[in-house]
Amino acid sequence: MRSALFTLLLGAATATSLTSLTSIAWAAGDHGHDHGPAASAANTNGPSRQPDGSVFLPKAAQRQLAVRTIVSQEGELARTVELSGKVVMDPNAGGKVQATTAGRLEAGSKGLPSPGQAVRKGDVLAYVAPSAAPIERSNQAAQLAEIRAAQALAQRRLARLKELSDTVPRKEIDAVESEVQSLAARASAIGGGLSNREALVAPVSGVIASAQAVAGQVVDARELIYEIVDPSRLHIEALAFDTELGANVAQASLALGKDRVPLEFIGAARSLREQALPLTFRTRHDALARLAVGQPVKVFVQTRASTRGIAVPAASLMKNPANQTIVWVKTAPEKFEARVVTAEPLDGVNVAVTSGLKAGDRVATQGATLINQVR
Repeated sequence: MRSALFTLLLGAATATSLTSLTSIAWAAGDHGHDHGPAASAANTNGPSRQPDGSVFLPKAAQRQLAVRTIVSQEGELARTVELSGKVVMDPNAGGKVQATTAGRLEAGSKGLPSPGQAVRKGDVLAYVAPSAAPIERSNQAAQLAEIRAAQALAQRRLARLKELSDTVPRKEIDAVESEVQSLAARASAIGGGLSNREALVAPVSGVIASAQAVAGQVVDARELIYEIVDPSRLHIEALAFDTELGANVAQASLALGKDRVPLEFIGAARSLREQALPLTFRTRHDALARLAVGQPVKVFVQTRASTRGIAVPAASLMKNPANQTIVWVKTAPEKFEARVVTAEPLDGVNVAVTSGLKAGDRVATQGATLINQVR
């Protein structure tokens, strides 16, 4: 009886041990395999770089990253040359204010204008009180005293002659009157030279572009005091190292951020500057008012020659790890592939892709930078 009970208890304990070990084994097995599917699911559902270099980008991520594409179209595009240029003032709408004599600057009734302040043609910007050496001023003062003394004598002589007008010929009276007037004019001229100030007047209406004026400042003759420009009328000067480009300009444009500003070609100079030919352009576009005189810009000159290619926005061009120029092409609803391309400048906003793309490819134009960063 006891041996049978012992055998029964031993069997129950053995079964319990086996069940516990089996549970532990299954738990360890589940723990080892749970992370694999979870990680795989995360990589499958999120943006990822595939082994072949393409990028998997789900629709939800595309909407979140604001990815936009265009269908490429091949055609004849104008061959474009990119030139370095700068903003210069229009000679008919800008001017310089310079002192013609050496002296000390004095403010006008409204004070000295500051850069950016609007002025009108004829406004007095400042005064220059002429300066002279002490010996020069002494000589002028002595000469003025002599003239005034001679003027007083001539006036008394004229008064006596007028009292004797019945016995004195009229021509003597006229001669003395002329002498009095001449002495008065000479005294006024010399006295004005000692006390008069030179008024610095705005030659055109516009905005003060630069100012080198401080009250009490001593300036030399021909020294530049103010520069005035009309922000709505500025010129663009570009330097072309190909002298034949001046005769082959069809159109030109200026890229200001995302804006494309058309330029009107005025002409090319007939003398080289630093081994380059200056080309002058103008425009009345409102965006040009944001520029400052002397600011460097990029000018895109479209020549009369053409090349075959595909126009895409410049923002579509990226660099791969090998520093090659690429664009991202949408080959499937959620797949993008990198294409190595060759591009040329077109108008500052778009570029001409001459190789690496074919008509009908969907090129990423917005969000391409974010696609390029997916790893």
